[in-house]
Amino acid sequence: MPPDDERASHQLTALAEALGVATRFTDWQGATTDVPRSTVVAVLAAMGVEAGTPEAVSAAHQEVKLRSWRRILPPVVVAREGRTHHVPVHVRHGDAVECLVELEDEAGWAPLRQLDRWFDPMHVDGVLTGRATFEVPDDLPLGWHVLRAHTPEGDAECALVVTPDVLELPDALQAGRTWGYQTQLYSVRSSASWGVGDLADLGDLAATAAEQGAGWLLVNPLAAAQPIAPMEPSPYLPTTRRFVNPLYLRVEDVREVAYLSPADRERVERLAARVRPMNTDAGEIDRDTVWAAKKEALEIVFAHGRSRSRQAAFRRYVDSEDPGLSGFAAWCALAERHGLPASRWPAEVADPAAAAASGALAELAGRIEFHEWLQWQADEQLRSAQDAATSAGTGPGIVHDLAVGVHPDGADVWSLGDALAHGVTVGAPPDAFNQQGQDWSQPPWRPDRLADLGYAPFRDMVRTILRHAGGLRVDHVIGLFRLWWIPAGAPPSQGTYVRFDHEALIGILSLEAQRAGAVVVGEDLGTVEPWVREYLAERGVLGSAVLWFEYDGAEPKRPEDFRELALASVTVHDLPPTAGYLLQEHVALRERLGLLTRPVAEERARDEAEQERILGLVRERGLLPADAEEQEVVEALHRYLALSPSLMVGVALVDAVGDRRTQNQPGTSLEYPNWRMPLTGPDGEVVLLDDLAAHPRATHLAAVVRSALDRPADG
Repeated sequence: MPPDDERASHQLTALAEALGVATRFTDWQGATTDVPRSTVVAVLAAMGVEAGTPEAVSAAHQEVKLRSWRRILPPVVVAREGRTHHVPVHVRHGDAVECLVELEDEAGWAPLRQLDRWFDPMHVDGVLTGRATFEVPDDLPLGWHVLRAHTPEGDAECALVVTPDVLELPDALQAGRTWGYQTQLYSVRSSASWGVGDLADLGDLAATAAEQGAGWLLVNPLAAAQPIAPMEPSPYLPTTRRFVNPLYLRVEDVREVAYLSPADRERVERLAARVRPMNTDAGEIDRDTVWAAKKEALEIVFAHGRSRSRQAAFRRYVDSEDPGLSGFAAWCALAERHGLPASRWPAEVADPAAAAASGALAELAGRIEFHEWLQWQADEQLRSAQDAATSAGTGPGIVHDLAVGVHPDGADVWSLGDALAHGVTVGAPPDAFNQQGQDWSQPPWRPDRLADLGYAPFRDMVRTILRHAGGLRVDHVIGLFRLWWIPAGAPPSQGTYVRFDHEALIGILSLEAQRAGAVVVGEDLGTVEPWVREYLAERGVLGSAVLWFEYDGAEPKRPEDFRELALASVTVHDLPPTAGYLLQEHVALRERLGLLTRPVAEERARDEAEQERILGLVRERGLLPADAEEQEVVEALHRYLALSPSLMVGVALVDAVGDRRTQNQPGTSLEYPNWRMPLTGPDGEVVLLDDLAAHPRATHLAAVVRSALDRPADG
C-alpha cells in the first residue's frame, strides 16, 4: 500500500474508533474480519460525519477532538450510586469556575469539589481553553439532578443522572424462583375479543396464570403500529416504542361506553358482531379488519364526550406525556390525512416544526386529540391488567417487551429528527442460525445525538412502558452496547458494529426500573462478547437462557450450570413451539423459503443430533421414558429446565396448549405470515382464553412446572 493510502487508512480508522465505529470485528466462527472502507464511510455519514476523502477525514478528526472542549459541561453526566464520578469542565484558560448540583424535585443542592488535576490548555476557535475536573460525590441520591457551572463568561447546565449500582430485584423474585407464561397477546383471544387478543384478555390471562401458580406473564411488545391499513404485523417493528397500539383496546371497557345513547350502543355492538366470528378462525389474524371496526367504535365513544372530572384526568395525562404524546398523535393524524409512507408527505408537514408553522396541526386538532385519548384509554386498561396480574401477590405481574428499534417510516423517525440515524438500518451479522445475516430495517439511535439530548427520549420511552409493568424484557439487549449498522442498499454481511455508552443506557434503564419496582431481563442470545453478560449480571440485569442454545463449548450445559440471574425457557418466539421443533418444522420451513445454506439432509441430520444431545441428557436424569409421546417430551423438557437455578422459568403458552405453528421466521417478511398466527392446539383448532383455565394439557404442564420449582434447585 502506498504511504499516502496507508496514512489515510490509519486516519479513517482513528476517526471511526473515536466515534465507536468498528473497522474490524470477530465473526460467529471466531475469525477476524475487516470492515469494507465503503461501509465505514457510509456509517460515519449516517452519524453526520463526512469521511469520503482524506481531507474530509482530517477535518472530521479535528472536529471530533474539539467537540468536548467547545462545551463548558458534557451534554449529560451519568454516574453510579455509591461511586465518585469525575466531570470535565471547559473554560477560558485562567478563569475561575464553580460547579454545584441541584437535586431532583428541588430537594436541595450541593457544591462539587474541584480536583487538583492539570491538563494542557488548547486553542479552541481562537480561544485558549482550559479543563478543570470536578468530583461528583458518592453519596448523592438516585435521580435526575441538574449539574450547573458558573463561569465569568456565562453559565451552563446539564443533566446529572445517578443510577443504581445494582438494580434491586422485586420482592417476589427475592423470595425465590418463579415461573410464568410467555405469549403473543394478539394471538390469545377470548369469546369477547374483537378478533385480536386485547388488554382485557391480558388481564384475564394474567389472572388465569396466577391461579395456575405463575408469578408473571411476558407478552410481545404492545407498541403502536400505523393507524391506517396496512398495519405492520410485527410487534418488533413499531412506529414508536413508547406508546401503545390502540388495536389492543377493549372497546367495552372504556368507561364512557356505559353512557352512550341506545342508538350509539347498538352501532358499537354491530361493529363488534362484525369481527367476533374471527375469534374462532384458525387462519391468519386480520389486524386491518379488526382495527377498522374498533376505530369506528372508538370514534363513536370519543365523540360522546367526557364528564368534567374525566376530561380533567385526560388533560393531566396528556400534560404528563408531552411533548412526546402530542408529537406521536400529530403523526397519526397526518398519516390519516396524507397516507403513508411519510416520506411522500408535502414539504409543509415533512417534520414537526414545518407542520406547526404551516398550521396543519391546528387544522387537525380534533384528530390529534382523538389519538391522545386512545393512549389515555390504553394507559387505563394497562393499569387494570397489571392490577389483575398482581392481585394474587405471587410475582411481578406483567413483563413487557422492548423492541430493538422502530419502523423506518414511523412516528419516531418523523418526531425525533436526527436522534435516529438516516441512511443505515439495524440488523445482525451472519451467524449459525441465520447464515445470511439479518436486516431488521430499523434506524438506530445516533449515540452522539442521544447524549446531546440527555438521553431523554430513551428515558421517556422506558418510563412510559414501565408505568404499569412488573418487568421489562429488552430484545437484543446487546444493542445497548453495540449494534450492527448496515448501509442502505448493502447486504447484512456488509455492515459493522457501532458502540453505545452502555454505562449510561444500562444505568438509566436500571434507574427507571428500580423506581417502578420492576425486573429487567436482557435477551442476550447470539453473538455476545463474554464480558457483556458479566457486566449485566453485575448491574442486576437478568440474562436469557434457551434450552436448545445453552452450550459450554461443544457440549450442552447441564441445567445446574445455567445462570441464576436469568430467565430460562425451552423455546422462544423465533423458533416453532416445542411440539413443532421436535418435528423439525423450523428446518422444513427454512427449506421451503430458501434460507438454508447447507443441503436439507445435512441440516436435518445436524438438527436431529443436537436435539438428541438434549433429550439424551433428559433421559439420563430419569425424566423421559424411551417411548414417551409428544406431550410427555414437552413436560420432561420443562422438568429438566426447572433443575436450573434460574430465577425466572418461562413456559411458552403455545407449548402449554400443544401448538405447532411457527410464529416468526427470522430473515423473512412477506415470504411467511409472521406474527399472524392465533393460538391453536395440536389439531389446528383455536384455543380460546375462556378454555385455558380448564385446558387439560395447559393445567398439567403448569402443575409439572410448579411442582418442579418447589423442589430445591439441586434437586
